[in-house]
Amino acid sequence: MRTQLRRKSENRRPRHRGHVAPDCPEPAEPEQRVREAGGPEDTETHACGCGYVFQAPVSTSVACPHCGSGQAW
Repeated sequence: MRTQLRRKSENRRPRHRGHVAPDCPEPAEPEQRVREAGGPEDTETHACGCGYVFQAPVSTSVACPHCGSGQAW
């Protein structure tokens, strides 16, 4: 005969994902989290063929400030 050990029910955590403790705030919507984090990033990092690495605004036409060559996007 095989026996199984059972955990005490008081030590079990709820298995469903929707559980929120009564004192926790409601989860924020993704857009609200972006706003609270300071908004979307408006710059990106580029590495030019000349070796210069720079930050530039997000755009389809970015030129290297060091040598002036256009960067592919």
